[in-house]
Order: sequence, then C-alpha cells, then structure tokens
Amino acid sequence: MILLILGLVAWFVLHLFPIFAVQKRAALKESLGGAYMGGYALATVGAVALMTIGYQQAPFVEIWSPPAFLTHLNNLLMVLAIFVFIAGRLPSVVRNKIRHPQLTAVKIWALAHLLVNGDLASIILFGGMLAWAVVALIGTNKRDGKPPLAYEATAQGLAAHIAIAIIVSTVVIWLHDLAGIWPLPG
Repeated sequence: MILLILGLVAWFVLHLFPIFAVQKRAALKESLGGAYMGGYALATVGAVALMTIGYQQAPFVEIWSPPAFLTHLNNLLMVLAIFVFIAGRLPSVVRNKIRHPQLTAVKIWALAHLLVNGDLASIILFGGMLAWAVVALIGTNKRDGKPPLAYEATAQGLAAHIAIAIIVSTVVIWLHDLAGIWPLPG
C-alpha cells in the first residue's frame, strides 16, 4: 500500500507543480532546457509504475461490496470517459462544450472505477486520482481564467471522434482482459 500512496503523492506533486508554481516551473525548465521534459516524463512513468505495482501488491481489504448492476454503469461511463478524453485533439463539437476534456475524463474514469471497486486500495487509487483531477481543474481555471471555447467543429470531426472512441474502448477492454480483469458483465 505504501508504494501506491508514494506513487499518488509523486503524481500529485508532478502534475500540480506546473499549475500552482508557474514561475518556479518556468525557471526550472529554463535552467534544465530539454532535460526538463525528459525528466518530467521519466518521473511521470515512475509515478505510474509505483501506483501500478503498489495497487497490484496491496492486500484486498473490502470496504463495501458493489452491486453487480454497477458494472453496466461503469462500462457506460468508461466509454464516455474515453470519448471525452480524446475530444481535446479532434475537431468535434464536443471540444466546444468541455473546457478541459482530459481532466474531465479522468474524473469520469475515477468515478466509474470507484463504483465497481469497493476495496481499500481501489478507493485510495481512484479516489486519489479523482481528488487530483478536481484540484487540477480548479487550479487550471484559476491560473488560466476561463477562455472562450471556439474550436472548429465539423461533421467529419465528430464521425472521427466516435470511430476513434469505439476503437480505443475496444483496445481498453482487450488490455483489461490481457491483465486478467474482464470488465464486461457475464
């Protein structure tokens, strides 16, 4: 459990530093040059590795037993999370409706996983990521203000958005199966 918590703390520090310490980040980035982004990427991979290993090694401590029907809601929310996450890079109407699609998607992802995982390690991991996304969203809006949403939206962009979301959702199901976690009911 300690590795899981260390990974979450590292994730928080790494991803909130650019939001709440803008001048310090700029100075660090200037002094380190290209090594800053390399180090940042490596540290992020390390944080994810700590969370993953810590989560896998954590003892199962049941806090609550989620009802089976929540699996359906989880899966629906996961498709929505993927759809919202990729909206930031596509000329879809969705990008004009959601100011921070990646942070919004992390909140949906975390909530979906909290619904179907009632053990302590899951509550720490997914609850921690939900808390991070909320703090990051508030901090980003405070730092940047709320600029108007004005992105080009096309029918082709929406069609591509839907197709990519279906493909990515299928890959996510496959990856869960590969990891020994079948996410679909039955």
